[in-house]
Amino acid sequence: MTPDLLQALQDPLVAQSIRFAMNLVGMMMLVFGMYYRRYRDKELVTAAALFNIFVFAVLTILSSVNFSVAAGFGLFAILALFTLRSEPLTKTEMTYFFGSVAIAVISSVQGTTLPFAAMVVLFVLVGAYVVDHPRMLQSVSGAKVTLDKIHLTLLSDPKTMRAELSERLGVDVLSYQVLQLDYITEMARLNVFYRKH
Repeated sequence: MTPDLLQALQDPLVAQSIRFAMNLVGMMMLVFGMYYRRYRDKELVTAAALFNIFVFAVLTILSSVNFSVAAGFGLFAILALFTLRSEPLTKTEMTYFFGSVAIAVISSVQGTTLPFAAMVVLFVLVGAYVVDHPRMLQSVSGAKVTLDKIHLTLLSDPKTMRAELSERLGVDVLSYQVLQLDYITEMARLNVFYRKH
């Protein structure tokens, strides 16, 4: 590297701009390039992307005023839990959401060098790509389903309920997760995980 480039990289504004660009690229690859292409969930993509930017901004400020890393992680955990309590998320949704926030934390902490932070972000992206690749595990699709009545077998006999859902949906239902039961309107909301015949 030339002396001018080294001097430019030591400028805090330039270094922070590089960190922000690294954060955006990492977040976009994870959330848009992997999650959205596989699951097409616009709502979670929007939430994860914006939360990533907000966390990066907050931690950048906290890091620049000698706020301790432990306190920053505590704040990050509180914000994440507060956000996730509003609606149940599937394990995959929660993992990608946390991954987006993790990239913001990794990129914004100023006690690390830029190459080290870039390497850790790359590690997160490669891990997510490999572990959630459709060829790694046999692909199972999921859908949110609203039933117009609460079936008696919904909680008491999952095997019978899976068979009924399979017949109604025309797919092989492997499992389901009850999201909401409303006895006033006699409706049930489910996450249904299935495989096509």
